Amino acid sequence: MRLHLYTGQVRIVLGQINTTVGDFSGNSAKIIEYAQRARSAGADLILFPELSVCGYPPRDLVERPWFVERNRQTAEVIARETQGIAVICGLVTPAKASTGKSVLNSAALLRDGKIAFLQSKRLLPAYDVFDEMRNFAPADHQELFSLADNRVALTICEDAWNDKHFWDRRLYGVDPVEELIGAGGNILLNISASPFYLRKRELRGDMLAAIAKNYRVPVVFVNQIGGNDSLVFDGSSFVLGPDGNVIAQAKSFEEDLVCCDTTTLIGDMHEQIAGEEASAYAALVLGTRDYVRKCGFKRVVLGLSGGIDSALTACIAVDALGPENVIGVGMPGPYSSQGSIDDAVQLAKNLGIRFAMVAIGEIFDSYLKALKPVFAGREPDVTEENIQARIRGSLMMAGSNKFGGLVLTTGNKSEIGVGYCTLYGDMCGGLAVISDVPKTLVYRLARYVNSRRPIIPDSTITKAPSAELRPDQKDSDSLPPYEVLDTILEDYIEDNKSPDAIAAAHGYDLEMVRQVARMVDKSEYKRQQAAPGLKISEKAFGFGRRYPIAAKTEM
Repeated sequence: MRLHLYTGQVRIVLGQINTTVGDFSGNSAKIIEYAQRARSAGADLILFPELSVCGYPPRDLVERPWFVERNRQTAEVIARETQGIAVICGLVTPAKASTGKSVLNSAALLRDGKIAFLQSKRLLPAYDVFDEMRNFAPADHQELFSLADNRVALTICEDAWNDKHFWDRRLYGVDPVEELIGAGGNILLNISASPFYLRKRELRGDMLAAIAKNYRVPVVFVNQIGGNDSLVFDGSSFVLGPDGNVIAQAKSFEEDLVCCDTTTLIGDMHEQIAGEEASAYAALVLGTRDYVRKCGFKRVVLGLSGGIDSALTACIAVDALGPENVIGVGMPGPYSSQGSIDDAVQLAKNLGIRFAMVAIGEIFDSYLKALKPVFAGREPDVTEENIQARIRGSLMMAGSNKFGGLVLTTGNKSEIGVGYCTLYGDMCGGLAVISDVPKTLVYRLARYVNSRRPIIPDSTITKAPSAELRPDQKDSDSLPPYEVLDTILEDYIEDNKSPDAIAAAHGYDLEMVRQVARMVDKSEYKRQQAAPGLKISEKAFGFGRRYPIAAKTEM
């Protein structure tokens, strides 16, 4: 592979910012502020993330003509306010073709007070959480632009995700990077809105390093941070030298401004969060903070049962919003243990949050009394358990109305996966904070929280998990041990393995695996009525996993 020469020094800044979908004034103000700071630092060029003008993902908002027009108007304002430095930012532009989608996912080069160059995204992902083929037309070609005598290749997110030297199986028949570098590009820029999931940062780094080494060019990658709906963006922007080594990097899960020089190959190196537990926790905190605030709420309400799931959710909420904006509610029922009640009280005290206790025993008795004639001759079963959960759900929503707080649900991915949850009960709420966190990871995150400062009572972590909806109830009465269950769920949900393959790989009883798989499939109707959750795994429940409800699955 030939070595590309750099004929002009370029001082580049990465503008790693947190945007809000549809907030043109707020997003543009941030872009202008960061560009002016970069100009004061002597930079030639600053890059901002994909669709940073309108926020990502805009989804069907791009079907509104006024929304598309605001993109252009806002970009023109940014251009006028940032003269003296070249700015690259993402925006929606009209498609000129007479057929197909009416808009493009574009990047604008703003220079000398105007839009000097437009490049549009060629590869539009349509897998997992992405559905860009629904909203955008693909670019039919891409070009280089000149900067300080360099020929610059500008790509948008997925455009750099089709390298034949890295992927065993490619999703697209063209490779924009190969074409642009082949046309003489000697610097590769990539503006992204690449969502976080565990081990995603390592994948991105390895993939882009392979491009840098193969083509012997610097690679400049800027990614947005923040939470938008279920997606969390970690930032973690970086610049790679032609040898694939990192020469500049931004923080993870924080806004940042990072400078580098593509000639001297020297840049700012800001520390990133390392470790799976620390990264997952930071993503959940950021996702919770942004979901609550971008939806117009200031505070949250959640039930504190004394169990580990609600304890972890409360810790995340406090770190996201501050203890003054978190209200915990204990709702002991007839089967709640004194230990669980004490743990809930102690947790609230440790966190410094407002805490209220509302016993549901009398309410539950009134339900049983009212239903006694209807249920005559029938033994108690899961019906009575669900009544307790639904009483608690109603109380939580009352608290939401009265205090103006968003209700956080506390169910984990393992329970939601197999339907071990109650519609209109513990599933009531506006955000399912840990719905993509398997139970085994819940325990790891709880220990991570306590490693920083003892918050969660030890007894909450060490006691056997229980919904406490009947005498001496344990989760293990209905489910395999969580270590086994989570292994099955990961294989079945994330890797789409068959029960036979899962059982054979791990030496599990085949009928047990099939039963878990049946529980997953039968619970689809519950999950599609659940609150949105924060995605931190490669395959989360929600709009990135689209399965039918009315279906028969034969195994």
